Amino acid sequence: MQEYLPWIILVSHVLILLFIDFFVLHKKNEIISSKKALKETLFFVTNAALFAGVVYWVYDSGLRENVNGLPASDSVVKYLTAYIIELSLSVDNLFVIAVIFVNYKIPQQFQHRLLFLGIVGALVFRAILISFGLLLVEAVHSITIFFGLFLLFTALKMLKKDSETGETKPSRINAIFNISDIIDEDRFRTIHEGKKVWTALFGALLTIEFTDLLFALDSIPAVFAITTDAFLAFSSNIFAIMGLRSLYFFLADLLERFSYIKYSVFAILIFVSLKLMTAMFLEIPEWFSLAFIGLSLGLGIYVSILKGKEEKV
Repeated sequence: MQEYLPWIILVSHVLILLFIDFFVLHKKNEIISSKKALKETLFFVTNAALFAGVVYWVYDSGLRENVNGLPASDSVVKYLTAYIIELSLSVDNLFVIAVIFVNYKIPQQFQHRLLFLGIVGALVFRAILISFGLLLVEAVHSITIFFGLFLLFTALKMLKKDSETGETKPSRINAIFNISDIIDEDRFRTIHEGKKVWTALFGALLTIEFTDLLFALDSIPAVFAITTDAFLAFSSNIFAIMGLRSLYFFLADLLERFSYIKYSVFAILIFVSLKLMTAMFLEIPEWFSLAFIGLSLGLGIYVSILKGKEEKV
């Protein structure tokens, strides 16, 4: 029973947060203000930070076997590093979500419900992919080289992509599932001209789930560059994903202002890919990884603000 206690604590914490999010913070469909989104973002970030204390307690008390033989403090650093990596790589996802809502013409008051359901689906997908990925790492240690090459390819592809013209076209998904462009309040299924059809809300939800699955193929190998401990990998992913929804509403009107963050994400992907490919014969300290990620994001934000001021002049 003791070995399952950390997982019970994690799952219970997540279920409580989901309950608070959906039934307390957002009992009705509403347009979320930037001020409220900021408070919710700080709430989820604080929860992620506080859980670092749980991580320390779990490994310090021996409730979970430390697969990497690290002291509890180093496990906390790995958890925080993986959390920040996942959160930073999710920035691109925010741009895609914005495009999805525009393409499907989703009113703001219904966007929270879609993102909430998208998070629930993402948690399931991440659990499956992390479990499968860890099995691969355990069976074939050199698989980390493949993960590194994949991330390197992703980084180079991302750099070439023109974010101004890149769009998520829903036409293929609409054709496969016979999705209409109708919005009938918050319904996913409605009757139109005597026939039952899927609404645009359902199309947007499917597209969000599909794109998150694609983003997971990038972010999960990146987390493996930090840790192959299932508890650390999954908990860091969970808290990053849960904070993504409120972060979207906070940054919704500011995404264009922080356009240079994509170069920060590019630098992080390159760094993580190199770390994965050299993991078998070179150990990079976690403090250096954390410092590099923080510096990359800081420079991206600084340059975005600086360029924004120059354009106004």
